[in-house]
Amino acid sequence: MSLRMLTLCAVAAGTVAAALAQPALAQDAKDAPRRYRVALGPQVLPSYPGADGSRLRPLMDLDRARGDTPFPFEAPDESFGPGLLRTNGFEFGPAVGLDGRRTRGDTDDRLPRIRSAVEIGGFVNYQVAPAFRLRTEVRRGVRGHHGWISTIGADYVTRDADRWLFSLGPRVTLSDGRYNRTYFGISPADAVAAGLPAYRPGAGLQALGGTAGLIRQFTPHWGIYAYAKYDRLVDDVGRSPVLAAFGSRNQISGGAALTYTFGKGMR
Repeated sequence: MSLRMLTLCAVAAGTVAAALAQPALAQDAKDAPRRYRVALGPQVLPSYPGADGSRLRPLMDLDRARGDTPFPFEAPDESFGPGLLRTNGFEFGPAVGLDGRRTRGDTDDRLPRIRSAVEIGGFVNYQVAPAFRLRTEVRRGVRGHHGWISTIGADYVTRDADRWLFSLGPRVTLSDGRYNRTYFGISPADAVAAGLPAYRPGAGLQALGGTAGLIRQFTPHWGIYAYAKYDRLVDDVGRSPVLAAFGSRNQISGGAALTYTFGKGMR
């Protein structure tokens, strides 16, 4: 079965499970005041998938909670998207991913440019235990590429309420042939102009890696947030002549931000 069919089946299964599951009955008390935590700082990301250089981008986040309930855990590398349904340890919602563009200058004017990418899909979280969570995302490119990409991850989370939190976990990335050919393939026509061998990667495993995150509160209002992520491109993607000539199999991200917590009832 193709990767596209597998991801479509995963999305369909999640949708059916969400439709059949009964909504959780427990709700936060209506009179419990809301608290908010905002984070703002810089982060560095690969300029585009497979790049050997980085780009500087803002690191922004917004969390909310009620009363004395701790802020919910979010892994640093999650795509943007709120949870829309929570039941029996599962959480479902949309996921939006972004990737930077590859210019002709990034390949010494030898390969075509690739526009910045926008990916739309969904995610499923499962809280195995208070300190252990599983997550998968499935997204399809609607700009920049039109392939499918899926990430699977697990996170061990240790925390002291909102005073501090540390998370660490492995990551696996899968992508279909259309995605891989966009960033890591070389068509026969482009190979002649680039002076590189033609290359047509297939679907499958794209990367193996891990992510670590830290939140530390110094006062009731002020704190810090930091993360680091590493991915190693493997299999067909890792053997691409594009990486050998212009990119890197090692993909590193990281960032740090100042956080501010506010809301009713805070001292």
